[in-house]
Amino acid sequence: MPADKRHARILAPLLLAALLSACATSQVSGPTTPKAQASAAIAQASTLASQDATLTGQARIDNAREIERLLSGLDNTTLSRDAAGLPASDPLYNFVGRALLRRGLPLPHPFDASAWKFDARPPADRDGYRPPVKLAVLLPLSGELATAAAPVRDGLMTGYYGETRRRPEVEFFDTAGTAGGAIGAYQRAVTAGADFVVGPLGRDEVTAIFQQAQLSVPVLVLNRGNVAPPAGNAGFSLAPEDDGLIAAEYLLNREHRNVLVISGSDDNGRRAAQAFNARFSERGGKVASVLSVGDAPGDLSAALATAAAGGVDAVFLAVKGSTARLLTPQLALAGLGGKTRVATSQLLSGTGKVVDDVALDGIVFPTEVWTSRGVAGLPPASMTGERLPTARGPAARLFAFGYDAWLLSAYLEKLVSGAKPEIDGATGRLQLDGFGNVLRSPAWSTFSGGSPVPVRDGG
Repeated sequence: MPADKRHARILAPLLLAALLSACATSQVSGPTTPKAQASAAIAQASTLASQDATLTGQARIDNAREIERLLSGLDNTTLSRDAAGLPASDPLYNFVGRALLRRGLPLPHPFDASAWKFDARPPADRDGYRPPVKLAVLLPLSGELATAAAPVRDGLMTGYYGETRRRPEVEFFDTAGTAGGAIGAYQRAVTAGADFVVGPLGRDEVTAIFQQAQLSVPVLVLNRGNVAPPAGNAGFSLAPEDDGLIAAEYLLNREHRNVLVISGSDDNGRRAAQAFNARFSERGGKVASVLSVGDAPGDLSAALATAAAGGVDAVFLAVKGSTARLLTPQLALAGLGGKTRVATSQLLSGTGKVVDDVALDGIVFPTEVWTSRGVAGLPPASMTGERLPTARGPAARLFAFGYDAWLLSAYLEKLVSGAKPEIDGATGRLQLDGFGNVLRSPAWSTFSGGSPVPVRDGG
């Protein structure tokens, strides 16, 4: 047999095996067209969503993150189309709807409202105003958290007395800042006949409340605990994690995909950075590097040069303003000074001297609408701060938070089932996802000439 024919007979089975292997690999790797990939992602996310309610602890957290990762690969048109095809009762709709809200897109229809209790309230006004009949407010009026509770209390009551229509009876219950105190305060509120509860404020308090087997009266808690809100309850927060999530969405919505994270070594910095990293990665972004620094960051030139060489297109700063002032010259020397730089609200900490704060010019950070631009129905922050110490300086943020807690108690049904499920609050635009989490779209500011100034259209 000629040599070329012998070679053909030997090679033919090998070529066939290679072809079959390639086909098998193609089948294992899944769909190759964008439409097929999107359909596969939705199908997989739907399967995971159907088992979400049966999971607890870290398993549920990981399951939710995988669903969000799958949805992050869908473009806005596909995500909106698939959401419209899901009934509110479908377990996937809560996840898809939350993804839409985070991207600033409208919901095709409200979330499932069957778990919410509004029957005890008189009918809503045309604008959606439907406050409870008797409102209980759980705050640490004594103990270590009492200082933080005071501006929250005064902000809530400012909103309350600023309303000229029917208002609920309000009663305050002291939690003393402890888990046991929060449970006791909740039980006293129920016994007193409250039909809605705002608070508690501390993280441990929130966890303790949401760990109760049954909450006979619905609650709007004022922090992030370690337990998600049970159905028919809600959570509103200014926690460091929220700043991290907000910053991640800000950068993703502006097509930044390769970010350097610089985190303070304090609890606020760590929590904000961890939340940012998780959300940014889930949504398809890349965290190029994470640098943890103290109040005096030291020489970071080598690490910053490496990040710059890796194509970093933005910098996230979860540090105080006093620390950021020491970082900005190093960022500039590394060629990162001209990149988009986004910080947490903590950037205002340690600032106030224009000459020094010029170093912060160009850094964008989230802030309250009330303190940066003003809110209809609420006196200007400067005027309020002159008259009320609890609305002055850093406390102004908690004062705005308390004001929004009142708005949420009065307009919660609108957020749950309204045609336009959002309200304009003092801390930002407020929406509610299908899991009971209040989503906040803040105002954005930047430093210019050493002073904070509003950023038009969110930067």
